Amino acid sequence: MMLIAAGWIFALLLVGGLALDRALTNLIERQFDEQLEISLNAMVLSAELDPFGEVRFNRILGEQRFLEPNSGFYWQINGEGVPPYPSRSLWDDLLEIRDDAQAYEPIFYNSSQFENEELRIAQRTVALPGSEVEWQFVVAGSREELDAQIADIRSIVAWSFAVLGIGLFLMAMAQTWYGLGPLRRVRKAIAHIRSSGSNRVTDPLPSEVQPMVDELNALLEHSELQAEEARRHAGNLAHALKTPLTVVTNAASADAPDLGETVLREAATMRRQVDHHLARARAVGRRAVGLSRANVMDSAVAVERAVGRLYPDVRFDIDGNSGAHVAVEKQDLEELLGNLIENAAKYGGGSVFVTVDAAPDAQQCAVMVEDDGMGIPEAKRVEIFGRGARLDTEKPGTGLGLAIVRDVAEIYGGSVQLGESEDLGGLLITLRLPRASE
Repeated sequence: MMLIAAGWIFALLLVGGLALDRALTNLIERQFDEQLEISLNAMVLSAELDPFGEVRFNRILGEQRFLEPNSGFYWQINGEGVPPYPSRSLWDDLLEIRDDAQAYEPIFYNSSQFENEELRIAQRTVALPGSEVEWQFVVAGSREELDAQIADIRSIVAWSFAVLGIGLFLMAMAQTWYGLGPLRRVRKAIAHIRSSGSNRVTDPLPSEVQPMVDELNALLEHSELQAEEARRHAGNLAHALKTPLTVVTNAASADAPDLGETVLREAATMRRQVDHHLARARAVGRRAVGLSRANVMDSAVAVERAVGRLYPDVRFDIDGNSGAHVAVEKQDLEELLGNLIENAAKYGGGSVFVTVDAAPDAQQCAVMVEDDGMGIPEAKRVEIFGRGARLDTEKPGTGLGLAIVRDVAEIYGGSVQLGESEDLGGLLITLRLPRASE
């Protein structure tokens, strides 16, 4: 920020300084030219022809320097076929004037004809009464005084702009240092969090950085929730595996005759628990990545094709909004729909109907899965979400399908509800998931 400020200050002051230098230089030169023009007009007003046809002055010019040799102020009158008529200050020299300048208005130009003396010349063409010759009236002045004034002005401008630039840069530095002060305070607050074990930035900060602090606190809270969720999952999994391991250990220590059957049964229990917690862990990890987005209809069709191979006798119907997207990872969405559609095919009577975006809502997308089976009594609809809960024990399964669906849906901010299908008469499962932003 300070480098950018320095660059802009330098560029703007450079342009401004050059413009001001040009304006002041032109002003000083114009004032000098006006002095020359006054002397030139005095020459013209005083000029007349003598009896021999030469120009003479009827009164002495008021500028004393025209009488002093090499004084730096000179005049001269030229006419075609007539010797030049110079001022006494020229002594033995003559002014070299521009022959191509036939102007009845004064023209001004520089000349370097004298060594070590730059001249500023004012020249005008004049037609005197009674003369057929066009006369060139010329007044010249040394640029030494003019150039000295210009040099003084440029020195003042340079020093003034240098001081102004340094002052502006110091002000920009102070402004930058003061403006970034809240960020340094945020940095110290974060360092304090790391060193003290605090979990929030609680220091009062300016309103300009408070939104960033709020987001930082929200991020810290989110990280804490994830860490707590991970610890809880690890504890739940350890607790869930502890009992089967104890049973297997006791059976093995006692040389139980049904050791093989016990190992298989408890291994299946442990596998269900591991699958359940792995599904939750995957969902939490993917949710943390953010920006999840999946098309519901595409995932439902993909799941229907896979489940259709397992249950070729079941009729599947999928309808609804093909453009509905939810803020869920595609793998998790397919796992959710896979559990619901497979359960409907397994426990239904042969018909499964899936409706995507059944109840349009600005915040959530509802997916309804219906079957024509026996359904679930209302009294059992709460306990069916328990781990390992199964109403039909004659068919293979882990009893974790609906529990996984509920847990993963809640991780993404969704929900699952059970009801009765009005069209098919079986179970109606409504899965609601947050819509993805456009």
